[in-house]
Amino acid sequence: MAGRQPVRGVAAPGPALVLRLLAGLAMALALLAAGAPGSASPRHALVLTIAGPIGPASADYLSRGLAQAREQGAAALVLRIDTPGGLDTSMREMIREVVNAPLPVLAWVGPSGARAASAGTYIVYASHVAAMAPGTNLGAATPVQLGGGGLPGRPDSGNDDSSGAKESEPKGGASKPRTPSPTEAKAINDAVAYIRSLAELRGRNADWAESAVREAASLSAKAALEKGVTDIVAGSIEDLLKQAHDREVRIGDSRVTLDTAGLAVQAFDPDWRTRLLGAITNPNVALILMMIGVYGLIFEFMNPGALYPGTIGAISLLLGLYALAALPIDYAGLALLVLGIGLMVAEAFAPSFGILGIGGIVAFVLGAMILFDTGAAPGFDLYWPIVGGLAVASLGFTLLVGRLALESRRGRIVSGRESMLGRTVVVADWAGERGHVVVDGERWNAVASTPLAAGRRARIVGIDGLTLSVSPDDKPS
Repeated sequence: MAGRQPVRGVAAPGPALVLRLLAGLAMALALLAAGAPGSASPRHALVLTIAGPIGPASADYLSRGLAQAREQGAAALVLRIDTPGGLDTSMREMIREVVNAPLPVLAWVGPSGARAASAGTYIVYASHVAAMAPGTNLGAATPVQLGGGGLPGRPDSGNDDSSGAKESEPKGGASKPRTPSPTEAKAINDAVAYIRSLAELRGRNADWAESAVREAASLSAKAALEKGVTDIVAGSIEDLLKQAHDREVRIGDSRVTLDTAGLAVQAFDPDWRTRLLGAITNPNVALILMMIGVYGLIFEFMNPGALYPGTIGAISLLLGLYALAALPIDYAGLALLVLGIGLMVAEAFAPSFGILGIGGIVAFVLGAMILFDTGAAPGFDLYWPIVGGLAVASLGFTLLVGRLALESRRGRIVSGRESMLGRTVVVADWAGERGHVVVDGERWNAVASTPLAAGRRARIVGIDGLTLSVSPDDKPS
């Protein structure tokens, strides 16, 4: 048809162009995968830093570090250890992770000046390769229960006389060991069996491991190497990886030869979650959080709608309860602590002039003394200045509530019918012993024993229904 323009088709892309586009897309995806979080070169060792007391935060950190190492395809996992010890439950959880790890775990006590005491010794024994830096030590793995009277099986140091000779020292100069209680003996034997099993698993000195538990023995880096407690003395992680190369270790049911020469070192530092967990699982912080939570809720209930005390208190209380769930606690201590808090709350709402509050403080302090069943785990002990400070703060709050209650009892009533007693009124009109008075712009019936003149001031002395009893007010206006 005239005037119609021909339609031009679009040429299909050729095979070469399609191949180039696919190749470019594949290269872009490869570059994105290489730069994605959690990816790394397979020829590297992931380094975790276990520093400070071992607790729930340390166990969570190690678990996530092992998952990260598996995800990245790391050739080895290195634990840089500097710890005074910690909780038995967290230590055993970490050892289970190390023993069942699908890749070699190298423990390095370092840098110089570090130590792997108590729980740290068990972790070193559990690792596939144990190393120490010069100037470090490990040992002192005796479990000591809170309130125990010294180490079982060791000389009692409390019997020295004035001459320096011990009363319990027999002839021949050998000191007489203190007999452990059944509970202490049970804990000691369990710890001995546990560390000996780890020593046998890794082919290390089991006899010294037992002495570290029974006698709290400790060794320097050089002595530990000579006694077969550790495998390597290395001044740095790079030196450790170099010396560990070609060593044969047992991973699961198979024997594996380590290939660690030239591995790059990549750190996996504790993140905010680990640091927060480590902070709130400190018994002192947990106790403070609980008290902030309780008082925040008290102030919110006393002043509904304030919002800030209730919000902060609820968050603090939940964090404190989470810490209690993560820590080994004594339920008798928890019951006393809850009772003490309950009594202090009752003092705020039903003032007893200090009886409930003081009883609550006593129960609170006694509960705090036996609340945390942490043994002698360093870093997990309650600091008595903090407990005392909380007790003093609670006592101050109790005294403040008691003072306010006394002032309220002595103060004038400012609402209701009783608030009218003693008020000054103006006589509107009067006839005989009856008349009318004006109170706050309202006209009331009134009676008096003596006649009153209109316009005169009078004082309310009684109320009978809608009739006020008044008397002349002789005070100058």
